Amino acid sequence: MPVYVFSCHDCGPFELSRPMAETGKAAHCPACLREARRVFTPPGLTRLATPVRRALETEEASAHEPRVVTQKLGRPLPQRRSRKPP
Repeated sequence: MPVYVFSCHDCGPFELSRPMAETGKAAHCPACLREARRVFTPPGLTRLATPVRRALETEEASAHEPRVVTQKLGRPLPQRRSRKPP
């Protein structure tokens, strides 16, 4: 069931889980029982996998101010063998 956010004039925001068929029904504040208005919020999307989230955060951070690399990180490249003519 979806979770909807409502705002009571006196008590503030609260969440209410209800079927989608009851989306337009009025809600009442659980504390003071006054009618509350619905607050439209972005949908709750599933979380991204950690490596994907980190990659997106890095890309977003470097969009305006690229990070300067001062040293080489990671494993060294394998040695290339030079070919000797026969």
